[in-house]
Amino acid sequence: MDVTFDRLEDCLVVRLRGRLDRLTSGPFEQTLQREMTPPAVSVAFDCRHLEYVSSAGLRVVLATAKALRPAGHSVVLFGMQPMVREVFDISGFSEFLAILLDEPAALAAVRAPGRGLPG
Repeated sequence: MDVTFDRLEDCLVVRLRGRLDRLTSGPFEQTLQREMTPPAVSVAFDCRHLEYVSSAGLRVVLATAKALRPAGHSVVLFGMQPMVREVFDISGFSEFLAILLDEPAALAAVRAPGRGLPG
């Protein structure tokens, strides 16, 4: 899996490419935590080029949302491929995480109160 980070004023855009699975989730989570330190921004996961996500990948997304919530920040996801969206739907994650169509919508959502993981 390849990942790049774009830090905007109030959001860290995490651009994912490839597979977020048991093999890649650990190293990705460590890199993500370093990029989020200190957790002063919300996170938008760019999933346009994410081909697959496993339960280990879902756990990273959930852990990120939980870590940001106490500081009033949120997690949003955008640009999901149908197979990836299906995993989020089946797991129930799409019920409590904002999943949006594109980057402008995601950036607008992290700037609006009450988005991401509910309290």
